Amino acid sequence: MPHAAQHAGPSDVTAELDTALRGGPFHVALRAAIAARGLPLQRVQHHLSRYGVRVGVTSLSYWQQGARRPQRPESLRAVRALEEILHLPEESLIRLLAEVEDDPAPGRPAARSYRALLEATDVLERLLADLGCPLDPGLQTIGHHERVRIGAGRELLSREAHHIVRAHRDGVDRYVAVHHGDPGCAPDRMRVRALENCRTGRVRHHQETGILVAELLFDTRLRPGDTFLFRYEVEDGTAGASREYVHDVNLAGGQYVLQIQFDEQALPARCHRFTQHSYAAPRTGRQSLPLSGSHHSVHLVEPRLRTGIVGIGWDWE
Repeated sequence: MPHAAQHAGPSDVTAELDTALRGGPFHVALRAAIAARGLPLQRVQHHLSRYGVRVGVTSLSYWQQGARRPQRPESLRAVRALEEILHLPEESLIRLLAEVEDDPAPGRPAARSYRALLEATDVLERLLADLGCPLDPGLQTIGHHERVRIGAGRELLSREAHHIVRAHRDGVDRYVAVHHGDPGCAPDRMRVRALENCRTGRVRHHQETGILVAELLFDTRLRPGDTFLFRYEVEDGTAGASREYVHDVNLAGGQYVLQIQFDEQALPARCHRFTQHSYAAPRTGRQSLPLSGSHHSVHLVEPRLRTGIVGIGWDWE
């Protein structure tokens, strides 16, 4: 005769949640917390929207499966809101996100731990708030070309950015640039140079995380639909040997070009491009990049950016 299926009772669900909150990992704790509340993901998404946070059902599903982990500022705000929605202790889920083994997971950069990236995200939010930067800057990227120069000492010497943007809000008159130096850098010794159609405004930095933010002020106020072109450069050269450069894409759309140019006295053994859904996810799309002969550079082109991370890494021998 058929046997009855066994279902976990309330006490079992609570015990599973307590265990997961103590030891993780994050996705197990999140799944247990949602199960303990008995909420379908659509309801969780609805509750998040009441907190002013937009997260798709697919993303929530990936989070609780462990296929992806929250990393961007909006996602981390969602995690903190989930702690309230699911009646969890404050920082219980955020703490699990920050816990990283001494050895980095396969495919994750060894240069910065996940805890350090979480700290950097919080720092960046504070620096942007200090500049009164709105959540919506009012600009859509049409084209973005970055040229990173690696010096003779293998250091990240400078980064030049060329932006083409379109305004979707009235009165936009500035752009806030963010530079995240390599571990050990000194942002107080970096210099921001306005190169074309802009001038440097207020600059803020955070020594421990190596983050620098700078206002680039336009000489005009843009109207909705107006396009604008500007260039700037961050002179760095304050850290040790650089091994990669990554571009974090928060808003999809627009063409992106990344060029890494090496000093002829410090040529890498190998170069490759890669992508990631987030800093916590494994790297995919690895592809070898040949070094050009005369200019000692490699590059990648993304005709239309998707949210996530794209970058170029290289090996020294």
